Amino acid sequence: MPAGGGLEPPPVPDNQAHPAGWLHVPSLSSCDTICAIATPPGEGGIGILKISGPEACSIISDLFRSRSTEHSLRPFRLHYGWIANPVTGQCLDEVLVAYMAAPHTYTREDVIEINCHSGSAVLRLILELVLAAGARLAEPGEFTRRAFLNGRIDLSQAEAVIDIIRSQSDQSLFLANQQLLGGLRDQVESLLTTLTELHAHLEASIDFADDLNDEVTLSGPVLADLIDIRMGEPVAEMLRQYKNGRIVREGLTLVLVGRPNVGKSSLLNALLVRDRAIVTAFPGTTRDVIEDSFLLAGVQVRILDTAGIRQQPDTIESLGIERTLQAVDQADLVLWLLDQSQPLTPADDQVHQSIMDKRRVALLNKADLPPVTTVADITARYGDQAPILALSALNPQDVEQLRQWLAAEFLHKPLETANSGMIPNLRHHQALQRAQAALGQARHLLRQGGYPELVSVEFQSARHALESIVGRVDDESLLDQIFAQFCVGK
Repeated sequence: MPAGGGLEPPPVPDNQAHPAGWLHVPSLSSCDTICAIATPPGEGGIGILKISGPEACSIISDLFRSRSTEHSLRPFRLHYGWIANPVTGQCLDEVLVAYMAAPHTYTREDVIEINCHSGSAVLRLILELVLAAGARLAEPGEFTRRAFLNGRIDLSQAEAVIDIIRSQSDQSLFLANQQLLGGLRDQVESLLTTLTELHAHLEASIDFADDLNDEVTLSGPVLADLIDIRMGEPVAEMLRQYKNGRIVREGLTLVLVGRPNVGKSSLLNALLVRDRAIVTAFPGTTRDVIEDSFLLAGVQVRILDTAGIRQQPDTIESLGIERTLQAVDQADLVLWLLDQSQPLTPADDQVHQSIMDKRRVALLNKADLPPVTTVADITARYGDQAPILALSALNPQDVEQLRQWLAAEFLHKPLETANSGMIPNLRHHQALQRAQAALGQARHLLRQGGYPELVSVEFQSARHALESIVGRVDDESLLDQIFAQFCVGK
């Protein structure tokens, strides 16, 4: 871990770091000194306590007893010694202390990290000493919030930090790191620069309409075309990437549905390569939704096994079927299981009716038994355009082929296009939609041949939407909402 206690992207160039005054916050010199335990609770080899703020050095000088001949802490070095109670002189733990000097730290403030043995008692006692020495306990995400407020990262990069912490797969981690390194910020800054140029042309046509000739100013239709090419198309492409980005970031959600006893639980166990669900020959064994996950092509796949849907269920089954339908609503893909060894039934019709509007694939299961229902039967009965695959959930080779097919059909494109341009965050997606709407209205007004002042208002709306992505907003509630998702200590 780099100095400062977090992943350290390349420094933001001065022309991209946000200027002071975006938010009404205290100046850096008057900020409180904050502290928190940065490692998870429980026993472990190392526990880390972080201190950040103007009094960090004076606080540690009261508590740290160095074993070296140096009396002062040198920055960006590890110093060996003990933490002791300054009143009683009692030593609490043998530690390594790191001092990172501002502004080259995670928060751009002076930062102290105390590396001690990990245990609830020792960490609690050291934290109490730091608090008694003048620090206050940090709020959730306050270290990263200070990194944002002090200009080291923008808001999209701050959100990438929590995405890294929550990553469950290689691909989601890669995408979060691309955002932390400034991929999204660079795209937004490029759009803002283009918008400034177009707005300047518009303002010139308003302010100097009588002084400039047609060769200098741009006509309304020409400016509208430039908006389309230089802003409309890039924004539209970023929006198109949202679905792929969300799958990489959050994973793919699969739901197994079908009438009772078609092999849903057997397929769940086969995909997980372990016995997760009870499997019996009796219909209706699964009464509730069973959820688990596995990795597919480096992407987290969440899979839900559901109660079988059939006519005239009992009271408990009815509750299970209700939850099945709720699971279908949240699925990215429905795996509809049918029994190849049995004829189609009204219960299969009922299942089909409940998933008609969902993205789905039909799985003709029990291919190891003599066939009664065929692919042609399914197509003739339902006229379904969804893919139909035959397999046996008991055959590992069939299950592996299903995994490969799912990866190729539903994960290949997201993984192929996984880059810093993906927009996996709903907040960013909504901001881009607002910018797109404002730019669309500006194009409409320009092509009508007038209303330059109204076009200017739409440009301002588009700018505000784009700036909200990187945090150029005076909105404390937005920051509270974002940083409340973080743990204390980050």
